[in-house]
Amino acid sequence: MAHSLSAAKRVRQNAKQRARNRWRERTMRDAIKEFETKIESGTAAEAKAAFEKVQKVIDRTAKRGTIHKNQASRRKSRLNAKLVAKTGGAAPKPAAKAAKAPKAKA
Repeated sequence: MAHSLSAAKRVRQNAKQRARNRWRERTMRDAIKEFETKIESGTAAEAKAAFEKVQKVIDRTAKRGTIHKNQASRRKSRLNAKLVAKTGGAAPKPAAKAAKAPKAKA
C-alpha cells in the first residue's frame, strides 16, 4: 500500500502504462502472426502487404518505448528475411523522410 499521495499516483500511472504496453505488444504479436500465416498460405502480394503492415506496427511500438529501437530493427530484419526466402524478393522499404532545408540567415 502506498504511503503518500505521490506514491499512490505512481501506482495508478504504472497500472495504466502497463495496460497500454501489454495492448501494444499484443497488437504487434497479432500482426506478426498474421504476416506468418500469409507467408505460409497466402500469395506473395498478400505477404508483402502484411509485411508493410507489421513493419508499421513494430515501428509504432518502438516509437512509444514499449520495445527498444534495436529490437524493432531486429524483428523487422528477421521478418524481411522470411519474406525474401519465401517470395524471392524483398518488400519495398518505407520512404525516408525528406531532410529539411537549412534556413537562410537574415
